Order: sequence, then structure tokens, then C-alpha cells
Amino acid sequence: MPEWMGSAFAQVRPFGALATPAFMVQRFFAALTLLVVTAAPAWAASHAADDKFDGVVRQRAHAARGWSRVIVRTREGSDASALIRSLHGKPGRDLPALHARVALMPDASLENLAASPSVLGVSLDRRVSGTMERTGATVGASWVRETLGLDGTGVGVALIDSGVASWHDDLGPDRVARFVDFVDFLPMPYDDYGHGTHVAGIIGGTGYDSGGARRGIAPAASLVVLKVLDGAGDGYISNVIAALDYAVQHRAELKIRVVNLSVAAGVYESYDTDPLTLAAKRAVEAGIVVVCASGNFGRNAAGHPQYGGITAPGNAPWVLTVGANSHNGTVSRADDIIAPFSSRGPAAIDYAAKPDLVAPGVGIESLTDASTLLFTVHASARLSGTVQTATQPYLSLTGSSMAAPVVAGTVALMLEANPALSPNLVKAILQYTAEHHAGLDDLTQGAGFLNARGAVQLARVLGDRTASPVPADPTKWNRHINWGNHRLGGGMLKSGATAWRTDVTWGAATTATGDRVTWGSVCSGADCTDVIWAPEGSREDVWGTTCADDACQSVAWGTSEDVNIVWGATCDGGDCGNTFWGFTAMPFDAAGVEASSCEARTPTCEEIVWPRSRRRQVLLRLRDL
Repeated sequence: MPEWMGSAFAQVRPFGALATPAFMVQRFFAALTLLVVTAAPAWAASHAADDKFDGVVRQRAHAARGWSRVIVRTREGSDASALIRSLHGKPGRDLPALHARVALMPDASLENLAASPSVLGVSLDRRVSGTMERTGATVGASWVRETLGLDGTGVGVALIDSGVASWHDDLGPDRVARFVDFVDFLPMPYDDYGHGTHVAGIIGGTGYDSGGARRGIAPAASLVVLKVLDGAGDGYISNVIAALDYAVQHRAELKIRVVNLSVAAGVYESYDTDPLTLAAKRAVEAGIVVVCASGNFGRNAAGHPQYGGITAPGNAPWVLTVGANSHNGTVSRADDIIAPFSSRGPAAIDYAAKPDLVAPGVGIESLTDASTLLFTVHASARLSGTVQTATQPYLSLTGSSMAAPVVAGTVALMLEANPALSPNLVKAILQYTAEHHAGLDDLTQGAGFLNARGAVQLARVLGDRTASPVPADPTKWNRHINWGNHRLGGGMLKSGATAWRTDVTWGAATTATGDRVTWGSVCSGADCTDVIWAPEGSREDVWGTTCADDACQSVAWGTSEDVNIVWGATCDGGDCGNTFWGFTAMPFDAAGVEASSCEARTPTCEEIVWPRSRRRQVLLRLRDL
């Protein structure tokens, strides 16, 4: 591996340690770039090559002042190494699943690189950033373990992060099924930063050093640890892409059903062309549930709420994007609130409605080790256990990085209860059973607050209709899903519906073969007796109100009677009664949002969250939404 691969042109960092949005935008949101194929005129450098660049690479190509670390995507069967060298660049890591190669390129050569007919796109290898028992009790995971006896046994969770201190008492040597280092290529597990160890404990710590009090969500799940961050918490999206491809390649051998990504990058191009989101899509199509942190950009430099701060790959519809809530230090759900830093939707470029749901991410107590940077810099956050140890074995951290593994652990419990669940059905169950808080829009809370107890109950029943009834869930279920940018609700999820297939993108109106997507059905007598639904609500409601056939056994698109438009939606005269985000207009609503344009590099643009055009961006501030 070339020596320059360790340099810091663009980095990946975790979403654990919080900073002001302005600081994080400057430090972490180094731009993305990957492009679609357009007909480029043969070999002369031309601005036509711009269509293959994202915004940042385009600016660098035009300025031609230095060097850029990029991901060069080529046509299948082509290798860009010779081309890169001929333009005085340095080829790096191969990304075969993407038909791409990492390269360090002179900015002055970028247009010539993109002008090659064999090159499909050039993206910045940008920065990614990483963004307990109270938690387990709050979301209902403790009840699942104690009542249903489920603990994640037999489910592999791939942890793409900074590594793991596998010698921690709460993990032990047998918990880490595989360790692969994509940074320094060392053979044995380690974690010099500490973020991955903390995340690992949230997912699957045993709680040994705390007498079980700080046990993780799925303490028997096996951990596949893929290190992409260095000792300072820095990395590259190419590391993450390679790790995702590794998880796909070894999914059967290591029983990988879940990937946790508490690292992320800025959104500077469509999820249909971004190499990071495309790598996540390959994992989902292989049957792996990819859980992503939403990011920590929920407020601007003045501390006011802002919309549009979702990070990649959490902006993609095929992943499960998790925002953060605070349990306020109690096991009661009554006082849970949205964490003010938690990123809100919609996502930049494609305007996808995100997050999908929220989970506890404030003051999460999990594992640490004295050898890590986070242990050193967060001395006041260290926590002792109940057994004697040389140093404090726990650390309290905050961020959407901590919320994502709470959901990843819950997914492991769901898959143990019902191994047949597809990624789309997992997301639907989590949304359907979530607790929706009145007064919060869906771009803030998604479908609602995680309800692990309800999710595992429903997963279990959908897998076995003869399963013994369980006590009614005291948490009120949302009983809706946010299918793309539409809210669907009423009836019950149907495990055999076409929407859950791995070849169906979340939010699509039709399957790959053109068939109408279906999600659920009218609640028949048998269905109603098998499922213990939420404490209230009619069991006879149809799933939406537009039926795909006369018998109304499946539903096309829901058109609920109540108007659920949040803001920014236009329907061109169509029925948009249940649309809460629209693709046909920029999100400008004078009643709710103040928007203005500004130059990308001026001080007044500290809280920019969306690229709007090649040279200008959109600044959003919330008034009262």
C-alpha cells in the first residue's frame, strides 16, 4: 500500500464527540465526488468533464492549486492505474466491487482524468466522521432478554469503526469473530481511538465489570470488527467501502446479518452515484441490514434547530438511518426528548425523508480502555464498575454514533427471533412499532422513538403465527411506516409483501419487474388474533386507503384522510394527503423556514447543510416548525 494512503487529505471521523455544527462542517464535510457517465469528447480536457465531478472535485479541478485524494470509477473491465500514472498521479487501493481505484491526483490533471472515456466518475475520497442499562430498559431490550430469552445468539454484526479492545472484560476473546484492519493492516485486534470499543459495548457488551448493569443490547451477538479509523479518529470513505465489500464477501462464513456504521461523510452528490451509498446498497441487496448514524448537525452555530443535516450513507433510502434521543437518565419513556444535535432531514441532493427513527444517544455508558484516545481526553466521563479493575472500564459518550448501535443490537434480536426478515421488513417493523411523539415532525423523529420490545414481538409473530401470545406492549405503536416520502398506516404488515424484497428500493412505487409494490393487508380475524397490537387503534383499518384490487387485500399508495404535509411539498394537483416531503420543489415555505443563498466560503455560511448548485448553497434556519 503506498505511503500516501495514510495521509490526511480527507478523513473519516466518528459521531461520538460533539462539536458545534460550524466546526464539524468545516472539519468533516470534505466533499464527495462520484459521477455518472456522460458522453465525454475524446481526450481534450474540457468542462464537459464537470458532469463526472461532484462539487468539491469540480472546484479543485478548476482552481488547479494542489493535490486531491479521489476515487476513480471506471467501466467494468478497465483499470485506471496506467491512466493515473500517465497524468502524474499515484494509484492506491483497488475497490473491485465498485470497479474503482483510489488515487492521489494533481488538481491540474483532474479534467484530463475525467475526460477519458473509460472513466465514469471521480469522487473525493472524503472524510467520514464517527459521529447503559438505562438504555436497554428504556427501549425494551431488557424485557426481550428476560422474557423472550433472546440475546442475539447466532447473529453476526459487522462493526465498521476504529477497532476494538477485545481484551475488555465485557467482551472477552471469543466475542470478536474476526478483526480486519483497513488502516495499518495489523493482524490482531486493537483500538487506539476508542470509538469502536464504545460502540461494540452498546451492541454486545456482557456487563461483566458492572454486574450486568451496563450490558449491551444483544450480548451474545458475534462481532466482526472492521477497522477504518486511525488513532485520531480519522479515515477515508475508501476504507469504509472496502470494509462493506468485505462484509458482503464474508457474510455467509461469519453469519453477518447487520452492519453498524457510526461513521459518516457529507452529502455532495446523489445517493445513486455516491460510491459510499452504492457500497451500502450492495450490502443491503445481499440481505444485510445496514444501520447508519444520522449525524450531529441538528442545530446551527447559534444553537437553533436546522433541517437538512443528514450525513452519508444515511441519506440513502436503502439503509436504516438513526437519529438520537435523550432518555434523560431514566428508564421511563415519558420524559424522552429529541437530542438537539441530532440531524434532521431531508437529505441533501435527493431530498429523501430521514431519519427512519431515533434511539437513545445521550449519556450512553459503554466500554472504554486506558490505551485509547477517548479515555485520555474524556477523563470526566469515565465510570467505574462494580468489580475491581486497574482503570475505569466505562465511558459516557453522546452522539448519533451511540444511537445507531442501540438499533443495530435491536436488529440482532429481531433476526434471532425471525431469521427470515429482509432489510426492508426489518425497517418496516422498527417504524411500525416505534413510538411517535406528538409535536415532532417526521423529519426530526422519523417514524418515532425506538421500541425494541414491540419490534422483536412483531418480528417473532411474523415468523411464527403459532407463537404463544405475549403481554400487550405498554408502549403505543406508531402503526405507520414512512415509505420513501409517503406515510402509510392503518392495517398490518404482511411478511410476504413485495415491498420487503431485496431488489425493491425503499420508497419505490413498483418492483424491478414493474409490479405494484404492496406492504400489508386488511386485518383478517386470524391476523388480529395472532398479533398483540398497540393498546389502542382499530384492528380493521386498511393499510392505507387506496386498494390495489377490489378485495383490498393489498395497497398501492396510502392516501390518509389527515393532511400530513410537513413543508416544502407540492403535488402538481395530485392527492398529496400523506406526502410529508416533495421532490418537486426546494424546501422553501415562508411560514416555516427562512432560506437564503450565500457564497460557500463566506463566514455567514457556517451552518450550510445543502449544496444547491455548483457555486452557491442554501442556508436554512428554523423559525417555528
